[in-house]
Amino acid sequence: MESWRSFPTTTRPWRASVRWMPLNRRRAAAGLPVTDTHVALHVGELLYGNLGSARRLDFTVLGPAVNEAARIETLCASLEQTIIVSSAFAEAAGDARNLLVSLGRYAMKGVARPQELFTVDPG
Repeated sequence: MESWRSFPTTTRPWRASVRWMPLNRRRAAAGLPVTDTHVALHVGELLYGNLGSARRLDFTVLGPAVNEAARIETLCASLEQTIIVSSAFAEAAGDARNLLVSLGRYAMKGVARPQELFTVDPG
C-alpha cells in the first residue's frame, strides 16, 4: 500500500480539540456541558449501504473492522486521547508512521488478540 500523503490531515481532530479547550474551560466554569472529540482510525473491510424495507430504510456500516474501530474509540476517554490509531492503520501509513506514538497493547471485546494502539504525535 502506498504512503498516505494526506495522513497529516488526521491531526485535524486533535488541533480542533486544542482550539476548543478555552471554550471548554469557560463552559465548565459556568457549569455548562463541555465538548469532547474522540476519533478512532482503522483499516479493514466493511459493508455499507441502505438496509431494511421500503417502510424503514437505514444507512448502516457493518463488519469486523467497524466493530474494532468502535472498540478503539471507546478507549479514547480512558486513555485521555483525542485520536487513537489501530496497528493496521499505522502499518498502512507507510512513511507517515513516524507521526505516531505507541500507547501500548490493549485487549478489546470481540477482538481475538490484544492490539497495539497509537496516537498522533502533535509535535
